[in-house]
Amino acid sequence: MNYLNLDSKKTKETVDELNILLSDYHLYYQKLRNFHWNIVGHNFFDLHEQFEMMYDDAKLKVDEIAERILTLRYQPTSNYSDYLEISNLKESSSDTKDIKMVDILLDDHGAILKQMRKVVETADAGNDEGTIDLIGAYIRELEKTSWMLDAWRMNKTDSHKKL
Repeated sequence: MNYLNLDSKKTKETVDELNILLSDYHLYYQKLRNFHWNIVGHNFFDLHEQFEMMYDDAKLKVDEIAERILTLRYQPTSNYSDYLEISNLKESSSDTKDIKMVDILLDDHGAILKQMRKVVETADAGNDEGTIDLIGAYIRELEKTSWMLDAWRMNKTDSHKKL
């Protein structure tokens, strides 16, 4: 660890939070696959394509988070049973309706953003700018995706309200 010039105790705390985020992203990725496969109805084309773009992005983030943990010289959590135990997210049914899918994903985004901010706070206490930079970009991207999903689910009367 000396080559990174980071305090190993503080780095371990950051890794613990990163492993929770990794678990969140694994469940989020699988939920997006579930919704992508099982979307039906009037909004099929919009959401089928959107969910695919979102799970492709989540898949990349899973790998980047795991690689950051490895860079910090720890092993990433890698068993689904562990993910289910430590994640802030829960699995979703395959027969969820389209608007409810978006509602669930926005709730998940809130939980993921909260976890990302815990990672940043912990990394900041450990002077880990590499982790802060990585997760900071994720926060910005997920906030934008959340805004877009929220705009999609608005009905015409909602869209005329002030934000």
